Amino acid sequence: MTEQSGNIFGDGPVVLPIGGPLYLQLKRWVEDAIKRGHINPGDALPSERDLAQRADVSRVTVRKAVQQLVHEGVLVQRHGSGTFVAPETQRVEQSLSQLTSFTEDMARRGMSVRAEWLERGLYVPSPEETIILGLGAGERVARISRLRLTGDMPLAIERASLSAAVLPEPMTIKDSLYKHLEVSGTRPVRAIQRIRAANIAEDDAHLLQIPVGSAGLHIERISYLGTGRVIEFTRSIYRGDTYDFVAELRLGEASSGVRSS
Repeated sequence: MTEQSGNIFGDGPVVLPIGGPLYLQLKRWVEDAIKRGHINPGDALPSERDLAQRADVSRVTVRKAVQQLVHEGVLVQRHGSGTFVAPETQRVEQSLSQLTSFTEDMARRGMSVRAEWLERGLYVPSPEETIILGLGAGERVARISRLRLTGDMPLAIERASLSAAVLPEPMTIKDSLYKHLEVSGTRPVRAIQRIRAANIAEDDAHLLQIPVGSAGLHIERISYLGTGRVIEFTRSIYRGDTYDFVAELRLGEASSGVRSS
């Protein structure tokens, strides 16, 4: 047990709330300690052995309570380091009425963002990419995939596909894809975006540092030039605990229901 966790938990016995299985009692005790500020985001929990002794329960009970809290995102486990209270997540609002890049959108909010490249190159297109981007026989597709972060907090995974004729050298992109396209006059001016709820699969959950199966948002966007040509096909996964998408709705013109003859 670290010195920090000892100060947080003290040296006395853990008094569990009454009612239900022991592992749920211990789970509620940890949740209450976090809620009351006795344990803060980033603080380490005592070792499994120490917590079992102080709560007078088995190590299996402690393990079950901790696993439940990790699954719910309350705690995080770091291999070789221990179990910690999950850091607080800052929710981000993104408007659905403006076509902006991730970098531009975060900059307007005064948030520092960065990207970790996951994939960047030219490939043989998938059937879906061929159809959506309108590629001809023998054409290649440029794919760029990025993990988007603010500080050390992962927010989203973006996977964009463009015609290689539009983006022949994807390795030259720096911070913003849209700024890069703007230079060549191929920045999109409108887009159709579809959003659906999703449970995050294992590989993406690992990148986003959340439990497998956590709630998230799957966003598919097809972007167009002013001529109507499709320029970009993007599929993104956003953490459900960090993003709020906001749309402004206006009342449409009322119909009188009277036909003119």
